[in-house]
Amino acid sequence: MTLLTWAPSPQAAAATNLGRWMHQSQLSLAGLHALSVDQPEVYWARLLKVLRIDFATAPEAITKPAGTRPHQVHWLPGAELNIVASCFADRDPEGLALLRGDGDGQVQRWSRAELRRRAAAVAQGLKAAGYSRGDAIAIDLPMTADSIAIYLGIVWIGAVVVSIADSFQAAQIATRLRVSEAVLVFTQDQILRGARALPLYERVCAADAPKTIVLSATGKRAVALRSGDLDWDDFLAAGAAGEPAFSVGAADHPSNILFSSGTTGDPKAIPWTQITPIKAAADAWAHHDHQPGEVIAWPSNLGWMMGPWLIYASLLNGAAMAIFEGSPLSAAFARFVAAADVAMLGVVPSLVKAWRSSGALDGADWSAIRRFSSTGEASQPEDMAWLMERAGGVPVIEYCGGTELGGGYICGSMVQPQRPGCFSTAVMGCRFYLLDDDGSAGSAGEVGLVAPIFGASQQLLNSDHEAVYFAAMPAGPNGEVLRRHGDFIEALDDGFWRAHGRVDDTMNLGGIKISSGELERVVQTLAAVHECAAIATSPIGGGPSQLVLVVVLADGATEQGLIDAAQAAIRNQLNPLFKISTLITRDQLPRTASNKVMRRVLRAELT
Repeated sequence: MTLLTWAPSPQAAAATNLGRWMHQSQLSLAGLHALSVDQPEVYWARLLKVLRIDFATAPEAITKPAGTRPHQVHWLPGAELNIVASCFADRDPEGLALLRGDGDGQVQRWSRAELRRRAAAVAQGLKAAGYSRGDAIAIDLPMTADSIAIYLGIVWIGAVVVSIADSFQAAQIATRLRVSEAVLVFTQDQILRGARALPLYERVCAADAPKTIVLSATGKRAVALRSGDLDWDDFLAAGAAGEPAFSVGAADHPSNILFSSGTTGDPKAIPWTQITPIKAAADAWAHHDHQPGEVIAWPSNLGWMMGPWLIYASLLNGAAMAIFEGSPLSAAFARFVAAADVAMLGVVPSLVKAWRSSGALDGADWSAIRRFSSTGEASQPEDMAWLMERAGGVPVIEYCGGTELGGGYICGSMVQPQRPGCFSTAVMGCRFYLLDDDGSAGSAGEVGLVAPIFGASQQLLNSDHEAVYFAAMPAGPNGEVLRRHGDFIEALDDGFWRAHGRVDDTMNLGGIKISSGELERVVQTLAAVHECAAIATSPIGGGPSQLVLVVVLADGATEQGLIDAAQAAIRNQLNPLFKISTLITRDQLPRTASNKVMRRVLRAELT
């Protein structure tokens, strides 16, 4: 397949958000990016107005020092707001906010007024039940219209959403509830996948969850409830009529706790503040060119950062979300995208690969799509070129960042040529270097982000933030403080960049981060396994990471049936989305003098 490089016409580039700013300021894209990193007070003051951020008390400044090192800053000091208020304030209440489909061919449309009414009902129900500002309230639900209303209602009262992926098993749910100290859970009786019904409430109960509000997948609840748990309709009925006032607080007040695996122990608990959603929406405005009235779809989950990202990237830009309550692998999803007139469709590369092999997109009219975006994994260029052709040659905006950033650090744009599987620019407000093994800046290596970054995490609930992101990092070429990230990026000779996965022991499988240690602990419970190393490799030419297990067998054990047993253990104890690509047996694992497994050596041997 010939890999076409998309290029915007001068007229199309000028009509974009970035193009208009570049014309008004007489700046090139490089000049505008330099302004965003060198003069954040100018760049972010304008973005706050563009996104119509509704402050109860305006910020004293964009930033001020908060410590002795340059990266220790307060963003929007003195500001008070509720970020959900900005999703509705100064917007047409009859404007489109959400479209939902569930495979029946019908598309239901919610106005902003309707979404606001439903979010307010959740907020009223929470207040009536005695929940208030600062309470941690978990959501373990598929990405549905109701779960979005629940998310907004929790933040409305100043409480903190605890994001849990609906694919997690009881042990992982329990860890997240414990770390976040959640006091309430919203979940569903089951998840429907075609003719299959997968338990969800049962897993939440097995995690010894606190009081739980239970929605129904079909409209008729399929499970009996524990004593003290409550049906969704009963929860709503208990709330008072009307709309509660938005609970207003400091800009750095937490709004959401998300999780991203470290290399050992519990997953990192990352608080999103009220600033983080602004970063998400700003990336969408600048790099994905979200326009008022457009429809944006990104199959996701509230347990992954792209779920909350989609909510804010859409609503704060005056766009609407398209939510499909079913499998994105299906032909029904392809028809929904067409029926909803989706203008931007976000994907993960493994989803595109599945579409390409299944023929699910055959016959779908995606002519309304103006661009795609891809994140979560390294893309395979051939797959992305195939996707571009499905909508008449529109671009794929590659987008790479992380939960702890609230968005990206490297991306593409609608004012530049875009090549499948490649990045074309650093994200506005972000600067980075590629560090070789000696810590020197070069053309390929581990990403070192120049701190501070608007919206990026400044604390972890269960780890030392400075130690995780800043300890032992070299200074930048100009003395900059660099923040650790973990991606391996290569700068190509023609100005594009390409991602090559992770350099540390955290891997990205199916768009979900998981540490080697978590996988290894599960596999090593098998009687046939003496010890195990889990690594991720990338196919030649790029593509989603593939899980490889390197196993030392227990005395007398054989390899027969081991890959099936290991896959079953991972499916039951971690996540069925984590698929083993290859299992290799070795007599021993390579180790350092301090007895640490050298996974980097294994990766080098197997790639």
